Parts: sequence; structure tokens; C-alpha cells
Amino acid sequence: MKKSIYITLAFSTLVLFACSSDYEEVPVEQFTEEFVFSETDSIGEKAKEFLNGIYSTMQNGHNRVGDDYLDSATDDAVSSALAQTNVFNLAQGNYSSMERIEADMMWGRYYDAFRRVNIFQNNIDRVPLRLTFNGGEPMNRAWKAEARFIRAYHYFNLLKRYGGVPIVPEEALNLEDNVQFPRNTFSECVEYIVGELDAIQDSLRIRPIPNPQANAHVVNKGAALALKSRVLLYAASPLFNEGNIDPGNELTGYATGNAERWRRASEAARDFINTMPYYSLTSDYRDVFITEGNSELIFFRQGGRNQSIEDKNGPVGYPTPNDADGRTSPSQNLVDAFPMLDGKTIDDPTSVYSYDFNNQYANRDPRLEYTVLHDESQWLNEEVETYVGGKDNPNTAIQKTKTSYYMRKFMGKFENQDDYQDVRHDWIMFRYAEILLNFAEAENEFSGPTNEVYQVLFQLRERAGIESGDDNRYGLSAGMSKEEMREVIHNERRIEMAFEEQRYWDIRRWKKANEIYTQPVYGLEITEAGGVKNYNLTTVRPPATFDENRYLYPIPYSEVVKNSNMVQNPGW
Repeated sequence: MKKSIYITLAFSTLVLFACSSDYEEVPVEQFTEEFVFSETDSIGEKAKEFLNGIYSTMQNGHNRVGDDYLDSATDDAVSSALAQTNVFNLAQGNYSSMERIEADMMWGRYYDAFRRVNIFQNNIDRVPLRLTFNGGEPMNRAWKAEARFIRAYHYFNLLKRYGGVPIVPEEALNLEDNVQFPRNTFSECVEYIVGELDAIQDSLRIRPIPNPQANAHVVNKGAALALKSRVLLYAASPLFNEGNIDPGNELTGYATGNAERWRRASEAARDFINTMPYYSLTSDYRDVFITEGNSELIFFRQGGRNQSIEDKNGPVGYPTPNDADGRTSPSQNLVDAFPMLDGKTIDDPTSVYSYDFNNQYANRDPRLEYTVLHDESQWLNEEVETYVGGKDNPNTAIQKTKTSYYMRKFMGKFENQDDYQDVRHDWIMFRYAEILLNFAEAENEFSGPTNEVYQVLFQLRERAGIESGDDNRYGLSAGMSKEEMREVIHNERRIEMAFEEQRYWDIRRWKKANEIYTQPVYGLEITEAGGVKNYNLTTVRPPATFDENRYLYPIPYSEVVKNSNMVQNPGW
């Protein structure tokens, strides 16, 4: 039993399979590699279940962090929960190497996944699969590439959290093996991940995938190219490329900055745009998140057809079979980031629209209405009431909005329906809009605001519904400097990708977190008297200090203690 595989809940179907036998040669809680990777299993039933277990190590991001979105640990939102939350502790820095917030400081989860991938890689070729893909290629080639993608994805998840981490051998190690591995440098980790993605991209299925009802969720070539784009964008960003928190320390970033890294990131995104013609922006922003198989979707974790997002995050004032929890409270900071309908910022005097704080939702970027519900929004055939004492902000001690806003993104089109219906709620991990934003950012940093950079932003703003204007520039000024364009791109990324687990990492890789967390997070307090509403800013999360060491998470104390070769991150 030296080569036993200990089954987790991810392999529950295998457990049920084993329990149906009249005689158990192997205990039900254990399976040998020979059993899972059977030389007589031509359809690979048990091996596929093992691969599904590897897929299960990738998380669904909806309300992932202790029932909250990770964005609620940024200036875009706060949790509506009455008790102190994980996202509050992340935002305030209430953690250490010993007192960790495991909901996001995942370490063991990923290293467990690496062991699973290694077992799969080293055994799947024993299975005599009759299945094929891409016109006749043996399916075990695609399955191996999918597992390697997941391993590369998890290494990136570790990299953005911790900097360089140990790259473990690709054989499945046992308890008696030496596992005192040192951390690889940041550069070595980047090159390993990119090398893996380059090696597997032509072994993956491509869209459109046959039988999408069963296989739409699988790792495909687009996912590999998209992850490569994201990895290289992060590697080129200030936190790792120009502003290493420990200058010269190759574990926490590059020893020296190099603008060529921006060129490399730009080329990775350009490669996706030029070689993946299947992908494009959808015409309706909302359809991206509720319509499976749309042209913008690159890779996702399946969530099924249900009302789970509405039940967890919808306004509290609408009686439904599962009364909504109103868990996510978007901030006034986020609302203010959305431009006017002509694409100009709310404080730009050249806008054709006048911004009025007491009527601030009029003539705004349509993505605002698709992202948040505010007082007087239309929802379930009624007006949302988030003024103090309104039906969605009652004078009772229940969980409800803390900002006068509720999250609307990811929900179905329920503005003019009487009740919720089941809709698709997948978690999108990569979509085409991100590739465009990756390209715009990297190209601007390397070459400045070229015409290509402008064209990307025009595409995104046209899809959003922003007016093109007489000059067909969607509110963007001609002749911007690199610095001015940088601010535009950063803000466009913020509003386009809100609540998609981008902002939390973006403000770190841009090295802006020390500016952002030391400012208050605001909401609104709306009061009504005599039919007149008054709007007042209110602080919903106070400023916090942000020390330089917080740009990276601390390596778990237990790992440092048991591994003499493990070096802790600076300041922890």
C-alpha cells in the first residue's frame, strides 16, 4: 500500500463505486494507483474521476472568502455582515505568519494539488483510452495538458501571494522522501509557469469544443494563452519589476527592473488577440456572466443554473423563497469611478453632462447600472429603497447594505420580472475583455499610448454603451501622455472587472495599496423628509496603515519551522 491514494471528498464517486463491490480487496478509503489508472479501463472512468478531483482544487470565486467577494477587501466594497469578517481582516492587515486568514492565504491546498497532478501525469498513459480529441489525438494527451495547466495556475496563485515558492519535483513524493525544498526565485517561477503553458497549449482542446454540455468547462488552448498573458503582466508590474519590496531579493521579485518585461507581456496578449479568432466582446455586458458559451468567455468554473448569487447578494427588501442576504455593499468609491455617459470623468468640466451629487446616477456609464443597485434602481418590478428606513434599508438590526448600494453584477436580468428564476452562475476565470486590458496596459507601459491602445479602449467603451462623441473617441482625450493613459487604463480595468478578483491583486502589483488602504472607504447615508432626499457621505471602513511587507503574504510559520531551507518574506 506504499502507493496508496487517499481519497478526499472530491473522489466521492469513486468511493461509491468501490462500495458496490461484494468483496473489498482495498479498503474503501484507499485506492491504489493500479486501481485508479486501470490498464483495462478503455474509457478512463476512474482516471477521469481523479482528474475531476484536480479540477476541484480550483475555486469558485462567488462569495469565496468567508461568504464575501475578495473585492470586499478593497476600496470597491465592504461586507454587509454584522460580525467581523475575513475580508475586513485582509483589508486592515489583521494577520501574521501564525494567525493566518486561510480563506485566501492558501498554501497547503496548492501543494496538495501538485501531488495530485504528479500522480496523474505519471500514471495516465497506462490507461488504454479509446477517446480522442481535435480530430484524432488520444485523449490522455489533452487530460495531461489540462492537469499541467491547473498546476501552472496554482503556482501563479502562490506567486502573486508569496513571491518565489518551491517548485517541487514532478514525481509523487512519499513521507520518507526529503521535502526540505528551498524557495525558487521569482524569475524561476515565472519561467517555469510560462514554459509549462507554452509546452501544453497545442495539446489542449480548442473552442468550439464538441459536446459543450459536458465539456465546455474544460481547460482549453485559450485558457493557456490567457494565463500566460496574466502571468507576464504581473511579472512586468511595478511590485515585482521596478519596486521590489526588498531591493535585490530575487525571492520577492526581480533583482533589477527591465522595461522589456512590458514588451513581453504586450506580445503575449497580442498573440491571443491575433491567433484566437473565436473570442470577441459580447454585445450585452450582462450576458457575459449568465450565458454559457458566449464569445467572451475563455475559461470558467461551473456553478450551475440556480438563484445562489441573487439569494446571497440581492437587496433584502424583496420577499422570495430564500430571502436575500444583501451580503455585498459596493462603495461610493467604486460608484465614483464610473464615468459619465460621454466617457468623461464625473469631475471633468468638459463633459456634455453635468454631474449632480444628489442625482448622481443620471447619464452615467451603463456599466454602473449593471454593477450596482442604488436607491431608485429598478429591480423585480419595483424601485429599490436604500434610504434610511426604506424597504431595502430597514431600521432593524439585520444584515443589509452598509453603503446604500447592493451588488447587481453576475445576477440575471430581473429588473422587469416579478421574482427570481434560475440562471447560469459560473465563475469566469478568464474572459476576452481582460486580454484587451492586459494588452492596453502592457503596450502603453512599453510604447506609450499608441493607436492600438486607444482602439482597445474604444472597443470596451463602445460595448459598454458609452457615447462615441463627435470625435469618435468615447470620452478619451487625444495625445495623452503615458502617465495619463495609465490612469485611464487602471480605472477602466477597475470598473470593467469589478468583483472578479482583479482589483485586490491589481492595487498590489501596481504598488498602489499603500495609497488606497490609507484612505477611507465611503458609502452613502440617504435620508428622506417631506418627500425630499438628502445624500451624505459616510465612512464604512476606516483608513488602515499599510506597511511594505503587506504587499506579499507571510509564508506559513509552520512551513518555516519544519523546513530549514524555507526563507520567510521580509517583515514577517
